[in-house]
Formats: sequence, structure tokens, C-alpha cells
Amino acid sequence: MVEVLVAVIAGYLLGSVPVAVLVARVHGVDPRDVGDCNPGYWNVKEQLGRRAAVPVFAGDTLKGALAALVGLLVSGAHTTALGVVAEVSVVPVYLAVAAAMAGHAWPLFAGFRGGRSVLTFAGGIAVICPPAFVLAVAALAGTALALRSFAVGARLAVFGVPVLQLLFAPAELVAATGGLMCIIGLRFGQAALAARRR
Repeated sequence: MVEVLVAVIAGYLLGSVPVAVLVARVHGVDPRDVGDCNPGYWNVKEQLGRRAAVPVFAGDTLKGALAALVGLLVSGAHTTALGVVAEVSVVPVYLAVAAAMAGHAWPLFAGFRGGRSVLTFAGGIAVICPPAFVLAVAALAGTALALRSFAVGARLAVFGVPVLQLLFAPAELVAATGGLMCIIGLRFGQAALAARRR
């Protein structure tokens, strides 16, 4: 129980670090007030360019990975031979990633106005199921090159994660991954409602 609590608190605090806001403010911009008002990689890239957005991409992904690693370490680091989280580590790791995604979406350090948690989810998956993450990145790269669209490749990669994870993990872990993706869906829905009110 203590391990789970530590993982959740650490995950939420890590997720709450508003990387996009901090990076954009260096350039005199608040991403929550420009473009699509989403404080994440894509909006920062659209407003300030790819180079300025690289730290956002890295930072938001790292938040999910670090949260998952905290959950893994406090629970004894139980994994399969391929590095897939297993046994008693499953619950703390998944809850840590969920907390990081919630922190990114509703950050304590940024007035609870956060992003959509896609990159934080990706970082968590990199620890939860490394082989599925690698295949998803390969799918992203291949699709982006073939269609010349990073956005399409990213969508395919994210939605393909549960399918790819089935190759390496039991169905209950895939269902838990689906639960994490519901946080993304919830945040997208909230953002859509906010956009209609503007």
C-alpha cells in the first residue's frame, strides 16, 4: 500500500511539471492562450517551431517514463525477460503512469490547465512494455515517411499500442492500457467542450 501511494504521488507531481508552459514562456508565449490552447508539444511546435518544441517532446515523454520507473522501483522491479512489467509491479506502475497523465492533464503547478497526456502515455508505455513501444515507434516512423504526415503516424502508433502489447503481455494488462488511454480521451473531450465555449 505504501509503495502504491508513493508511486501515485510521485507520478502526479512529475506529471504536473508544465514543461510546455515553461519552455514557451522563455519565448514570451503561454501555449494555453494561443493556437489550440493546448500546453503540449504540437501547439508549441505550431507557435514556435520544431526546434523550440523539442524540449517539450522530450520532457512530456520523460514524465511518463520516470513515473513508471518510480512505480517499478518501489515495487521490486518485477518484469519478464523482455522487460514487460509483471507480477506485483503491475499495479504500482500503471497507477503511477495514470497519475502522471492526470498530472499532465490537470497540473498542480499550472492552475490545473494542462495538456492531453499523449506523450506522457507514450513514456509510460516505454517502461510498461518496451517491445510494444519500439514497434509503435517503428510504425510511427514508417507511416510518417510513407504518408509524409507525422500526425497520422502518431495516431496509428498510439492506437496501435494495445494491439502490439497483446504480442507480449496478457489481456488484463492490455485492458489496463486501454484504461490509460481513456484519460487521453477524457482530456480531448474536455478540450473540445472548452473550445465550443470560446
